[in-house]
Amino acid sequence: MKQFSQKEIDNFIEIMDFSKIGSGLVPVVAQDFETNEILMLAFANEEAVRKSLKTGYAHYYSRSRQTLWKKGESSGHVQIIKHIIIDCDNDSILLKVEQKGGACHKGYYSCFYNEYAEDGNMLFIGKKIFDPEDVYDDPE
Repeated sequence: MKQFSQKEIDNFIEIMDFSKIGSGLVPVVAQDFETNEILMLAFANEEAVRKSLKTGYAHYYSRSRQTLWKKGESSGHVQIIKHIIIDCDNDSILLKVEQKGGACHKGYYSCFYNEYAEDGNMLFIGKKIFDPEDVYDDPE
């Protein structure tokens, strides 16, 4: 993805509707740009969107920590943005990314590694690709 100018970033922010779910946040889906696998769902505020557009790396807003964060800032498992797509209501974002390492803080490539099967059981459909204890100070 190209690096956007300040004017282009301002134009994008003006298009987005940060008011719908409260707290000035929009949901962001990260998707592998090659395989189309859904990697994670997170939230972004205006500052996170601006940083993402300016740097080309996915930034989000942590609702639990109440802070901006760059995906992979502690693990090195960054998301390089290839395409940014907004939905029909301008209140949700799809980031098509090149994922370096795992997207999930629990060690999986995707956060969507549990499938609820027809028999009512949970199936693990993901493969662990790293041990969170080796990557994070506090894995939870």
